[in-house]
Amino acid sequence: MVNTEKFIAKAIEEIKTAAGKEKVVMALSGGVDSSVCAALAARAIGDNLIPIYIDTGLMRKGETERIRTIFSHIHLDIVHAEDEFLDALKGITDPEAKRKAIGERFIRVFEREAKKQGAKCLLQGTIYPDRIESEGGIKSHHNVGGMPLHMEFTKVIEPIRDLYKDEVREVAGALGLPKEIQHRMPFPGPGLAVRVLGEVTREKVAVIREANWIVEDELVETYHPWQCFAALLGLGTGVKGDNRIHGWIVAIRAVNSRDGMTADPINIPFDHLTRIGSRITADIPSVARVVYDITAKPPATIEYE
Repeated sequence: MVNTEKFIAKAIEEIKTAAGKEKVVMALSGGVDSSVCAALAARAIGDNLIPIYIDTGLMRKGETERIRTIFSHIHLDIVHAEDEFLDALKGITDPEAKRKAIGERFIRVFEREAKKQGAKCLLQGTIYPDRIESEGGIKSHHNVGGMPLHMEFTKVIEPIRDLYKDEVREVAGALGLPKEIQHRMPFPGPGLAVRVLGEVTREKVAVIREANWIVEDELVETYHPWQCFAALLGLGTGVKGDNRIHGWIVAIRAVNSRDGMTADPINIPFDHLTRIGSRITADIPSVARVVYDITAKPPATIEYE
């Protein structure tokens, strides 16, 4: 448990001290981490905060429109950079290399936008589990181990770096953020790229974006999971009508957790899983097979890459 009143006061002072009179640029994704950082920074430095939403082309279905609506009350700079990110991922199959390529591209886009605004400081929503997994060699997070060694920012400010996800949600409530944001499922910084095993292509992203939307539509309201999503595992043989096809294998993942450090798979009734599988293969003709992942964390991580 975190003493939210003390934490908020301390974080605001930390941001004020670190930023001084400089303009601060940040990525506002609409998730609870970045939203809490934005709320803290707005109280600390006011108009010197420059929130940016980057459409990487790796976002969930309807994400950009949703963000535009939720944050219509502030001046949010929306940057469309789909081509840049997909080009940066061409030919890369190694999970760590993918994360680092995304981290590199994130920073370069921010540097470019920061120069336009005259900002020299970067505000990030890094939380404690991100640091543990990156520093422990489990996997890099695009805002920790995925960061390039050379950055043009003079300072990186991480006000919630010592909080777990459940503590961030408590702070969100204390700050008066909307319930939709406070209790929103985690979504990885690298987006759908870590839900595509192997090289990331436009075709694969389109498939997993639709499958992910179906999984969330089927499971979120019924089971209230910590996290649920679909992942693209590779190709497999299937049959549609009288024809043999070589189509995509999609995995469904749904887990409960308190802080993201450990997680348990949700016991979804078989008939519901069957319905989801039928819906995915019917709505996405290129999918040949659907499986359900029953692995806990540990030994697995929640995301596939």
